[in-house]
Amino acid sequence: MTYLILIISLTTENTSIRMRVWRAVKASGAAVLRDGVYLLPNQETCLNAFTAISADLQNHGGITQLLGCEALDGADFKPLFDRTPAYTALLAELEAFSKQLDHSQQSQKTLRKLQKQFAAITESDFFPGEAQNQVASAMQALEAKLKQLLSPDEPQPQDNAISQLAIADFQGKHWATRQRPWVDRLASAWLIRRFIDPNAEFIWLAAISDCPAHALGFDFDGARFSHSGNKVTFEVLLQSFSLTQPGLPALAGLVHFLDVGGIQPAEAIGVEAVLAGLRNSLNDDQQLLDAACMVFDSLLTAFATGVKPHE
Repeated sequence: MTYLILIISLTTENTSIRMRVWRAVKASGAAVLRDGVYLLPNQETCLNAFTAISADLQNHGGITQLLGCEALDGADFKPLFDRTPAYTALLAELEAFSKQLDHSQQSQKTLRKLQKQFAAITESDFFPGEAQNQVASAMQALEAKLKQLLSPDEPQPQDNAISQLAIADFQGKHWATRQRPWVDRLASAWLIRRFIDPNAEFIWLAAISDCPAHALGFDFDGARFSHSGNKVTFEVLLQSFSLTQPGLPALAGLVHFLDVGGIQPAEAIGVEAVLAGLRNSLNDDQQLLDAACMVFDSLLTAFATGVKPHE
C-alpha cells in the first residue's frame, strides 16, 4: 500500500492562509502524523487535494514537499483513517430521527441534511467496511419509510418496455390517479392536459381498487402509466408519447428529483415549497391541479427560454 505525505511550513503569519490550509487539510480527510506532516492514501483524488493545498501555500510564501512512500513491513496506517466513530454518531442520529419521522417538510429537510453528512463521511472513507454498509442500509430504510409516509400508495418501479403511442388515440379520456396528488401525479396530470389530452377528465381515487374499468390509470401499481425502471410516471408519459418540446427535459429532471431523489436542480427547493403550500391550502384535488398547472406552465416557459433562477 502506497501513501502520500505532505510536509508544509508556513513562514508567513497570515492567519487567513493558515486557516484556509487547515480547513483544506481537514476536508481532504488527511491523517496528522505530526504538526505540519499529513498523510493520505495514494489515490487520484487525494493527490489532487494535496497538490492544490501545496500550490496555494507556495503562492503565499509557504514551503511544501509532497512525497510518495510505501508502508513499511508491519506498518499499518489504515487505523488512522477509521471513520467508525463518525458512522456511529450518524447512525445514532438516524435512529433517533426515525422515531420522530413524520410527513412534514421539516422531516424532508432533516433527511437531506443527514444524507449530506453521510456523503461527506463516505467521501473521505478510503477503506470502507461494514460500518459504511450498516449506515447505508439504515439510510435507505429511512428514505423508504419517509417515502411511504408521504405517498403510501406510491408505485413500485417496473421493468416493462415503454410502448410508443399515438396522441390521437388518447383524446377525451378519463384519467385516474390517487387522490391528494403530489409532484409526480400533479406534473403528469398537467402534462396530460397540456400536451396529450386537452379535454381530459380526472378521477381522484380514494383507493386504487376504485379505478373504473374505462379510465386510464396513472402513477399507481397496475396503472396503464406508472414508474418503469428508473423513470417516474412523468418521464414514462414523455417517452410513451414522444414529447420533446423545449423545456420538458429540464422539467422532467425536476419532477424526477422531487419524486425519487437524485441530482438536485437549482429550482427544486422553491418549487417543492410552492407545491406544498398549494397542497396544504387547497382541499379539492381538481382545484389543486388547476393551481399547480400555472406553476408548471411557468416552469416550462422558464426552462424553454433559458431563464435562470437568479435572473
